[in-house]
Amino acid sequence: MADVDERQQPSGGAATPERGPFARLALFIRQVIAELRKVIWPTRKELIAYTTVVLFFVLVMAGIIAAYDYVFTQGVLLIFG
Repeated sequence: MADVDERQQPSGGAATPERGPFARLALFIRQVIAELRKVIWPTRKELIAYTTVVLFFVLVMAGIIAAYDYVFTQGVLLIFG
């Protein structure tokens, strides 16, 4: 039997010391910076291409929704006049 109280260990099984709120915030910021260093950022050319594709898609979808809206509006006005 172990002398360690089970309530002190988190569910992951590894014991971690209690940290204050500022230490936890500093750890979080260090982890965010470490993850941002792993990101592969797009080149300027890729960014322009992706932005163009997204804007075109949004405009097409807005046009489709506007067309449906017009058709349904005309149908409701025809029925309920």
